[in-house]
Amino acid sequence: MHPLRHPRNAIFVGMLFVVVGAVYWGVQTVAGWEVDYAGVTLLVLLGVAMAVMAYVLIAGSPND
Repeated sequence: MHPLRHPRNAIFVGMLFVVVGAVYWGVQTVAGWEVDYAGVTLLVLLGVAMAVMAYVLIAGSPND
């Protein structure tokens, strides 16, 4: 049995990291600090990579 009802729901796994990246950027902007664009970019791209990998792992699992 799939851990998720449908493999396309794996996007929510990746959205967690995208939200963390947005919060990371927002806190730096609101506080008036210098924004670490490299960190924001890496968190967003980590979210994309995690969503794709979760989809691949869930789609390839047996339907038992």
